[in-house]
Amino acid sequence: MTITLCGFPVSNYYNKVKLALLEKGLPFTEEVVMTKSTDSAVLAASPLAKIPFIRTPQGGLCESQVIMEYIEAVQPLPALLPADPFAAAKVRELCTFIDLHLELVARDLYGQAFFGGTVSEGSQVRVKKQLEKNIPAFMKLAKFSPMVAGGEQFTMADCAAWVNLPLVGMATKAVFGEDMLIAMGCDYKPYVKLIGERPAAQKVAADRKAATAKAAG
Repeated sequence: MTITLCGFPVSNYYNKVKLALLEKGLPFTEEVVMTKSTDSAVLAASPLAKIPFIRTPQGGLCESQVIMEYIEAVQPLPALLPADPFAAAKVRELCTFIDLHLELVARDLYGQAFFGGTVSEGSQVRVKKQLEKNIPAFMKLAKFSPMVAGGEQFTMADCAAWVNLPLVGMATKAVFGEDMLIAMGCDYKPYVKLIGERPAAQKVAADRKAATAKAAG
């Protein structure tokens, strides 16, 4: 079975799924699809035209965490979830916190942080207040010992953390003048470096860098 990963290598959620596919050793091809596509074939697989999505022999599948669960089901080894049900649930809990309570909140800053736009003062206040609440909550769950969920096993939570934590840090530093993760006691950078030494992460980072350079013209 060959999976087609659709999206583009600058997207953090595309890279979350790509990292999992590479770690699994699952065969896949890549198809460049930009956000907000109106193509009927794209909408058939991803009705909100969100990326990433995948094409499988059975049909399309969207939403990065759903795709991660599918990947785990079709190829259980190497496992990206612990065998123990509670430990596996704790990994999924971390994925939710990283994706929804950190990255999704910080995403409102990206227009100003990365794309030359402006974020209103009201939005800045709202985002900062929410992150001041959410970062300490995340730190109650994160272990970084050495993996984000604790222990030596690389999991889905590491796929989410490696692509998303640097974005939260960079966006808050660009808009607020400080990396809020670091400022609030989440020293994630040694962890990001550790994951970045994995061959799969190196491949993702190289492809992201090449795509970013191409997009910049």
